[in-house]
Amino acid sequence: MRARKVPAAVLADIAGAEWVDPARRPYVRDGTAWVPVREGYPADADLPEREAYRGRGYHLVGDVAVLHGDAPSEEELAAIVEHCRPRGVLRVKGFSGATRIPDVEVLYGTTSEVRHREQGYTFILDPGRVMFAQGNRNEKARVAALVRPGERVADMFAGIGYFSIPAAASGARVHAMEINPTAFEYLERNIMANHVADRVTAEAGDCRTLLSGVYDRVLMGHFDAPSMLADALAHTRSGSVLHVHSIGDATAAIRDAAAEAGFAAAVISRRVKKYGPHAWHMVQDVTVS
Repeated sequence: MRARKVPAAVLADIAGAEWVDPARRPYVRDGTAWVPVREGYPADADLPEREAYRGRGYHLVGDVAVLHGDAPSEEELAAIVEHCRPRGVLRVKGFSGATRIPDVEVLYGTTSEVRHREQGYTFILDPGRVMFAQGNRNEKARVAALVRPGERVADMFAGIGYFSIPAAASGARVHAMEINPTAFEYLERNIMANHVADRVTAEAGDCRTLLSGVYDRVLMGHFDAPSMLADALAHTRSGSVLHVHSIGDATAAIRDAAAEAGFAAAVISRRVKKYGPHAWHMVQDVTVS
């Protein structure tokens, strides 16, 4: 792998540089990053290719490796550390309450605030204090591609901005609502970091009371979303689109709620990722008429 040697601290700043090969991951160790270089640009070294990783699954959020589920064995933890050289390894045991506060265990090193780059966006967060839905990255990109400039979009469960920011970057006017005070602080910082403050209005509190006016698109990225359909539908019109997340298919509940609100609903269900045995994280694209 042809690579340039740079301080790890500048990785976020050079992510979009012409010479950086976006198809390959930098190798980071002890504060130094070896960044893959595109053909035709000079490099500092030609590093040997690393063997494919086949160990315990994890997500790298900034420079912290995040695991879910059962605790890893010592061998699994050692393999993760060897593979991605993280500053720390964090195990998320679950999330509690409407504010989705993570229950975590630090397995290695130190974990704190990170600056995570994903699909051209910057997300500042502490993965030990707030939820980061990295497993939804394809869904974030899909929503960003569906949004049209000028749309008025409600993000009812904005979190740190993982749907709001891509939607705003696509030209939407986004009303981002978040009930968790810590996540809301990161949401405001991420709006500024991604230069979309002119297109995002952020409000702290319960989205059911913050919804206002009529929206072209409603993002409902919470597994309790089906229970709040009546609140969302009260702020839609014929032609509005809702993206309703759930565990398992919620088509029947969506059609019932739409009928009660005086609408017909065209529903397309998609699987996002496996949630557990015989259970899928689903998203339903709903067009009301």
